[in-house]
Order: sequence, then C-alpha cells, then structure tokens
Amino acid sequence: MSTSKAILASATIAPEVFALRPDYRALLITIDNLVPSPSDSISESLLVEAETGARERLSKSPVNDLPHIAAWREAYKAFGAKPNKTRNSLEALTRRVEAGGLPRVNRLTDIYNAICVKHQIPLGGEDLDKYEGSPRLVRSNGKEPFEANSKGEKVVEYADVGEVVWCDDAGVTCRRWNWRQGPRTALSDDTKRVLFILDILDPMTDEEVRAAGEELVEVLRKTAPEIVAEERMLRKG
Repeated sequence: MSTSKAILASATIAPEVFALRPDYRALLITIDNLVPSPSDSISESLLVEAETGARERLSKSPVNDLPHIAAWREAYKAFGAKPNKTRNSLEALTRRVEAGGLPRVNRLTDIYNAICVKHQIPLGGEDLDKYEGSPRLVRSNGKEPFEANSKGEKVVEYADVGEVVWCDDAGVTCRRWNWRQGPRTALSDDTKRVLFILDILDPMTDEEVRAAGEELVEVLRKTAPEIVAEERMLRKG
C-alpha cells in the first residue's frame, strides 16, 4: 500500500462530529507527483471561470443565502462558532469575488480555490510531505496545538473545547472545520504531494461533489500528466 493510500485508509471522522451533523461527508483526494509552478494560464482561466459563475449567483442571491454556504453557517452555529466572525472557506472566497476577485497565489492554490468557488464546496489542501500521521476530524478537547502566524512570528494557539477541527499526530491542521488552515502543512510553491479535503453538507449531493473532485484531478493532470490520484469518501456508518 502506498503512503497516500495508507493515509486515506486510516483517515477517520469522530462519532461526535456526525452527532452534530449526520449529513456530513468528506471526499478525500491525494495527489502525488505534482509539478510546482507559479500562477499560469491554466490556473488563471479556471479562476476567471469561477469568478464569472460566482458573480452570476450573487446577482440572484445574497452570499448568506447560497445553499451550501447557508448550510455551513448553520453547522458553525451548532458548535458555538459565530459565522459572521469566522467564515467557512467557501463563504470567505465567495466574498472575495464579491469584493473584487479571487487571489492569485500559485498554480496549485489558485486551482483549488477556483474549484471551491466554481462548485460551491469548501476545499482545503494539505502538503503531505509536511503531514504527520493520519487525518482525523474531531471535536476538540482544547489541548490540541495549532501553529499560526501572528505579526510575522509563529505562535501556538489551542482550539476551543467542542470546536470541530482537522488534526494529524502533531496537532490541529485546520480550525473550525474549514475556517483556517495552519502554516505547518500549508501548500507552497514547492508542494509535490497533497491531500485535498472536500467538505459536504446537504443539500449538496454525492454526485455534485464527485464532479468537483473529478474536475480538480483533470485540471491537475493537465499541469502534470504523471500525477497519481487516489480518493476516499468518508460518511456516517
């Protein structure tokens, strides 16, 4: 079994998370053999497409009322987070479009940000070469460390008790389900192996999220035909 397959096979979601949202699912996708690159024509084209689609949605509905964003706002309230203060990653990026446009970071980050907005699904990326152990989604006991940056300095924070967090063996990798990823496992211009996490709530269907995953892999394959992609869907039961 390859390292990526082993990571997928050992990933877990705690029962306490499903008790909070029984409809929650996560599609995990690993990609090996990526070719790092700054932003390019492939990522730019996808970003423009995502921005165009988002502006069309926003012309018909406020951000808060877009179906998957509304579902995530309710999920945040369920574990005590304030959705107006700590916005899920999908809402944060959609609001960036509303405010002017999506950021241009590097090809890999641009592609997954574009897929997130285009398909309206929170989508995070972790550098597997910086990852320690298996991914797991839990409700925090308040003792898991989270490395963050503050005024250019590394600091250690701790998740709130009961907060939904993604972790590995070294601590929290993403706080408040899909609000803030930590710099320890963040994607960079040198990332070659990545774990993508696509977070799903009703009313989004499995078919819709798989379409997002398929497009993500398809676009990445255009940048590096040698990539190896694996995936696993985690759900209650």
